[in-house]
Amino acid sequence: LPDGVNISKEARSAISRAASVFVLYATSCANNFAMKGKRKTLNAGDVLSAMEEMEFQRFVAPLKESLEVYRREQKGKKEARKDKDKKADSEEQDKSREEDNDDDDERMEEEEPNDEEEVDN
Repeated sequence: LPDGVNISKEARSAISRAASVFVLYATSCANNFAMKGKRKTLNAGDVLSAMEEMEFQRFVAPLKESLEVYRREQKGKKEARKDKDKKADSEEQDKSREEDNDDDDERMEEEEPNDEEEVDN
């Protein structure tokens, strides 16, 4: 909103109700597209088709752009998680190898005194 604009509580309530009605109508239209596709789950394509059917074509392009940005962000997060998991697995394997080597070293140390005792007898 421009600076200096005030909105009354009544106007805020009216905008809130209008937004709720719009979301319900858009969801209903998108649900029709999902049902035509014999699906129970709405997807982004259903919402975009609903926007066109509701004659809100001017919002379709910005919505598609926002959807692409969202998908890229999610893909980046997913790849970052995979990299983090791979790094954690690698560190875990290295730690396990070190512990195995330590165990082998301890076994060898335990065996060495026994060999010396047998030589003395």
